[in-house]
Amino acid sequence: MVSLLNMEPVTLMKNTLRPWTALAAFVFALSACSNLERSRDMGNPNISGTTMAQQVCANCHGQDGNSKSPKFPKLAAQQKDYLIKQLSNFKGHERSDPLAPELMWGMSRHLSTSQIEELSEYFSRQSFVSPSTPFSASLSEGQLIYEEGIPTQFAPPCMSCHGKDAQGMGVFPRLQGQHQDYLMKQLLVFSETDLRPNTPMTQVTHQLSREQMKSVAHYLSSMPIAAQGR
Repeated sequence: MVSLLNMEPVTLMKNTLRPWTALAAFVFALSACSNLERSRDMGNPNISGTTMAQQVCANCHGQDGNSKSPKFPKLAAQQKDYLIKQLSNFKGHERSDPLAPELMWGMSRHLSTSQIEELSEYFSRQSFVSPSTPFSASLSEGQLIYEEGIPTQFAPPCMSCHGKDAQGMGVFPRLQGQHQDYLMKQLLVFSETDLRPNTPMTQVTHQLSREQMKSVAHYLSSMPIAAQGR
């Protein structure tokens, strides 16, 4: 081991300053990452819900909530109360449908009540972009089920909870223009599993065949365009 007493003054200064230089670089990097407006830290209670929406949630759901992938639901113009309820359910592990344990449980784990409210507020205020699905006659069955239900199967009309134009009401979500594949996936979760408990959708979907569910999902995903085409 080289004694500090035997070192040249310049060498001693360099060796002494090196750890402090490294520490300074670390502190600088840490301060850069702590920019609250760009942070992706879902465990920091000081990060606003808006920042989380733009820096983290946007990766799957889109910056404006109009997700491109049918794997992830569109959140733009969604009912705020519905979003609050679902985020709370993810956080409490009450909602466990596909991707929930893998993604949403972890994402929502440390969210505070105010962050959940801010996230929900952000997406509920985003403008919804209408899908480009063309109008077709095959939508008529889905429209009939949505508006009138199927009395012979004891299936109530979907619009009684989700509204005439499927805009949603309170804790009942907006369905208008949602991805068809996502809607179908959720309908099957309701009808074939217990992964989304404590909802009237379990009973409703048990009255529908898979083909009927597919018709409703098709109609809802095309609804804005279909309404213009009548």
